This record gives sequence, structure tokens and C-alpha cells, in this order.
Amino acid sequence: MLKQYKEAIEKSNIISKTDVNGIITFVNDEFCAISGYSKDELLGKNHNIVRHPDVAKEKFALLWETIKNRNIYKATVKNLAKDGSTFYVNTTIIPILDESQNIAEYIAIRYDVTKEMLLREELIKKEAQYEELNRSLEKRVEEQTRELKELNQTLEERVQEEIVKNEERQRMMFWQSRHASLGQMLANIAHQWRQPLTELSLAMFNIKKALQNSNEEDVNKFYLESKHIIKNMSETIDDFTNFFSPDKEKYYFNISESIQESIVLLENMINDEMIIIKTDFEDIEVLGITNELTQVIINLINNSKDAFIHNSILLREIAITTKKENSFAVIEVQDNAGGIAKDNLEKIFEPYFTTKHKSRGTGLGLFMSRMICEQGLGGTLDVKSKKNSTTFSIKIPLR
Repeated sequence: MLKQYKEAIEKSNIISKTDVNGIITFVNDEFCAISGYSKDELLGKNHNIVRHPDVAKEKFALLWETIKNRNIYKATVKNLAKDGSTFYVNTTIIPILDESQNIAEYIAIRYDVTKEMLLREELIKKEAQYEELNRSLEKRVEEQTRELKELNQTLEERVQEEIVKNEERQRMMFWQSRHASLGQMLANIAHQWRQPLTELSLAMFNIKKALQNSNEEDVNKFYLESKHIIKNMSETIDDFTNFFSPDKEKYYFNISESIQESIVLLENMINDEMIIIKTDFEDIEVLGITNELTQVIINLINNSKDAFIHNSILLREIAITTKKENSFAVIEVQDNAGGIAKDNLEKIFEPYFTTKHKSRGTGLGLFMSRMICEQGLGGTLDVKSKKNSTTFSIKIPLR
């Protein structure tokens, strides 16, 4: 079966491997097809054989800095084929480590996005007259980003007040993790805006064509489409702003809605990593702060995602259920990411304990999540694990 998976990946992606000096040691047929080179022409050559002269040297410096530090590099790269034509690929370069944790080689997995990039370039050329609209959108992003930064500063001020007032080390760790989540959410905003910006540019182009053809019906159609896209982009900003609201007043909220909000906020990551989320919700209300429960669910989903990647799980599933059990609301988050080692199971809620690379985790996520469940919701957060799965269980009192 492993051989079949390998063949499926090689036939659906553009793959190459190099040694630590960038010398090509393997290419698949898809790489040869898009570059125009044969395997004999590529093997033993430096990978910069397909480097495009338009790409700045700084980008390659960043690439090498990233992968030499054992980090994964992701980017859309402009390359040059043998015949002089340009092709674009979404690229992920992964350092492969030996038993001594030294880099043995690099593997690059790509997929062709040439058509999309060429269409984008063409739209940019033809839609120069809409620069004012773009500047307006950029101003909107800057304003909202500034508001989020100001909100972040407010959170930092609250941290300092709590430290001076209570001298609680746990409170500081809670806000450290909160700020890390803020950075992740800002990245998600940028990610979620890429597709609607492309759609908006295409709608503007269609408006221009309709005007040239005096087609009033199409003008109105694409105008309304543009308004809808801009409205959705604005709502995205509002969703993330509300998520980081500093309001700390407790109230009754529906836990299913809070969980669903976490799934929406991580929607692009879930789709990118090909994770299937299965839900089975009962209508239950508890007393607390909905944003904090959303943060707990986000932490658990992100942990599952990292475990899927670390353990090379291909079929990735997370099941989230809610139910009433005696006088408690029970939330269970179960994944098939390979389970947790017994030695680690007793430590995972300790502050700063992590099995991830330091670039991917602070060791505060589960500690913070348990603290929210205990102090914010008056409940508990526990975990059980077996061979291939892990289940986190949250219990919140109904009264």
C-alpha cells in the first residue's frame, strides 16, 4: 500500500530531491514534463538550472536560510523551462533529517499554477484603472490591522496589570499564548483574502467589458457581485476582530456555535491540510465566555493538524461531539493522528512542554486550554489516547 501511495503522490505532483548542496538526485516524470529537461539533463546538476533570472537573489537567500535551519519552506516560485518559457509552481521544500538530526537531503513537492499566475498578471495589466479601488482596499486592511494591533496592545496592558496586581505566573503564560494565536489569526486573514481579491479583479474586468458592450444587465450583475465580495471581506475582518475582543463578562452561550466559529476561523487551514471535520452537536448552553471556548477548540484542532503532519497521516479526520452527561455539558474532540506516547501523556498539560520543533510550538497551548476550562468555564479538560487516536474531553457544568 505504501508503494501505491508513493506512486499516487509522484503522479499527481511535481517532485525533486537534492543533496545538501542543491545538486539534483531525483526528479519524477512530472518535473521533466513541466521543465522540458530529461532526467539525464537534470540529475547531477544544480537545482538552479530552472531558476528564473527575474527572481530576486534575496528570495533564494531566504529559501536557503529557512531550510538550512530545518524549517519547511513554502512559496509560489517562478521558474524557467529549457525552451525559455516561464512556469509557476506552488512549492513546499522539506529538509529530511538523518538519525543524528542532521540534514541528509531536501525534497521539494510542487504543483503547477502557471495558468492561474498568468491570468493574474494579465488581469493586473488590464485593470490598471482600478488602482484607486485597490488602494482603498489596502487602506481598509491597514486600518483593520492597526485596530488589531491596538487591541493586541490592550491585551498586553491587561497582562501587565494582572502581573502587578496578582503576581500570577500562569496569567502571563495565558496571554503569551493568546498573542501567538493573534499572529496566526492575522496570517489567516491574509490567506482568506487572496481568493476574493482575485475574484474582485475578475469582476472589475467583466464590468469594463460590459460597459464597452453597452450591456447594462451585465454591468449591474457584476456590480452586485463586487459588492457581495467586498461585504464578505469586511465580514472576515469583523469575525477576527470579534474573536480577539477583550470583553471578559460571562454570559450564557451555545457551545455548538462557539465550536463552529473555531472551524470557520480555521477553514482555509483545514482545507489546505485536507482534514475532514465531522460534527455531532446537541443544543446546549453554558455560562462563560464564548471566545475562550473557541480558543480551546482552535488549539485542539491545530494540535491534531501538527500531529497529522508529523506522523504522515494521509486520511485525516477529526470528530467533534457535544452531549449532556448528568449535570455537565461534554465536548469530545477525537482525531486519528496516531495517538500520544504514554510517557508524554502525563506531561502534555504542563507549561512549556512540547513534542514539536521550537519553531512550531510554545508548549503553552494545552496548558492555556486547561486553564480556560478550569478557571473560565469552571470545568475540566482531560485526554485519553490509544494506538491510533487521541480524545480530548471537556466537561462544563450546566449550572
